[in-house]
Amino acid sequence: MSSRSHDDAMAELYRQNPALALQVMNDILEDPEAQQSELLVVLRQIAKAHGGVQALASKVNLNPTQLYRTLSPQGNPGLSSLMAILRALGLHLAVRPLGEQAL
Repeated sequence: MSSRSHDDAMAELYRQNPALALQVMNDILEDPEAQQSELLVVLRQIAKAHGGVQALASKVNLNPTQLYRTLSPQGNPGLSSLMAILRALGLHLAVRPLGEQAL
């Protein structure tokens, strides 16, 4: 019996169910206790589900090694990098009020 990594298993799930990937990302973004690293790991898994990090790196004009580091739990992408990664995956950020107290 062969085993596969958690990333591989999640990538397969996200490939089969893109709505799940979006839900997981939105849940992380909406959770005030969530860590940035959680979002980066999910982005890496989504990239893996859709051609891999190397293919994504070429779409966003980044060195694959740099993109692997960016999407690691210790990564800290700038806004322009994050936006480029999301666009390359066919996604974008949206701003919503937290509640009635917003603006």
